[in-house]
Amino acid sequence: MLGIMGGTFNPVHYGHLLMCEGIREEFGLEKIIFIPAKIPPHKDNGKIIEAHDRFRMVELAIGDNPFFCASEIEMKREGSSYTVDTLKILKEQIKNKQIALIVGADSLVQFETWRDYPDIFKLAVIIVASRPDTKEDTLNSYINKFKDLFGANILKYSGKAMDYSSTEIRRRVAAGLSIKYQVPPEVENYIYKNRLYNDA
Repeated sequence: MLGIMGGTFNPVHYGHLLMCEGIREEFGLEKIIFIPAKIPPHKDNGKIIEAHDRFRMVELAIGDNPFFCASEIEMKREGSSYTVDTLKILKEQIKNKQIALIVGADSLVQFETWRDYPDIFKLAVIIVASRPDTKEDTLNSYINKFKDLFGANILKYSGKAMDYSSTEIRRRVAAGLSIKYQVPPEVENYIYKNRLYNDA
């Protein structure tokens, strides 16, 4: 089974990496493909840095993990980056592999706002990770709801919720505060070298 980790990655941080490594081990995933969104449909694009910078930071962050790789599938597509479209393309490309879509609890409880979300359950297993900003009973109610309504195959990662935040990292950069130990050193260097988030 191949894992798919989509997101804005504005910027990628240790929370993303620790979660994905734990999920890879717990569920025996062959590989996890990180897919930065070119134009995230649920975000304020005025606060998002250029897609090529976000993609490059992901590459730098995962470079030393042979089980992680990055895909430009959404970088090369025009318009908003909808998960259902990406999964359809991947299913065509990877016909003999099951796909697991990795999402945070905050995303799963907002799943009904995603384009053609019932189709996502037909295309992939969902692996959901707890988040500090989402109550466990709320998450469980959505898991049960989607299983009952759509026969969704939703697996729950046993790892504890980690309080890493791209928003907080951007705020700290803009305030001239340290982001050491929140992002990999290569990502930290890239942010400073390219003067990213100075006006976050």
